[in-house]
Amino acid sequence: MNEAIRAREVRVIGPDGGNLGVMATGDAVAKARELGLDLIEISPNAVPPVAKITDYGKFKYEQKKKEKEVKSKAHVTETKVTQVKIGTSERDMHIKASKAAAWLKEGHRVKVDLFLWGRYKYMEFSFLKERLERFLAIIPESYKVAEDIQKSPKGLSVVLEKDASKKPPKAPAQKHAPADPETAGEPLKS
Repeated sequence: MNEAIRAREVRVIGPDGGNLGVMATGDAVAKARELGLDLIEISPNAVPPVAKITDYGKFKYEQKKKEKEVKSKAHVTETKVTQVKIGTSERDMHIKASKAAAWLKEGHRVKVDLFLWGRYKYMEFSFLKERLERFLAIIPESYKVAEDIQKSPKGLSVVLEKDASKKPPKAPAQKHAPADPETAGEPLKS
């Protein structure tokens, strides 16, 4: 900025955005001071370097605004991990499946681990794979398998990612037992 610019000459852009041409750095700084503004080097690697006559505070504000816009558009994807076990209850599996669906909806990858310990590590692979596939079947979001089911140090694992080509599957309707006509409408006895 101003006298800190080391180049002997710079290509100057005026406050209105027009090209003022190549000038000696001292002349460009004098021109900026004459207008009550600053000379800011915006492209130091160009030959000759490009400098703009503008208000420094306004320049910094515009720069932060652009950075914020770029940051908001860039979506960082992470690999989220959820873990189920052989004895995980149906309710817990549904909670974990809905959390995995939320992560998939946000665009993250999801790694599902079937955690095995003790004797479970030596169970038949097809049985363990079926347990993991049961969990995958209840995820209420469309997904595709990024990495197939495979053995991992913790047990079995699979990596899922969002499948944008499919619509989310509809949740299966809950089946209720028909009400007993004799007890319908009576309060439960303790």
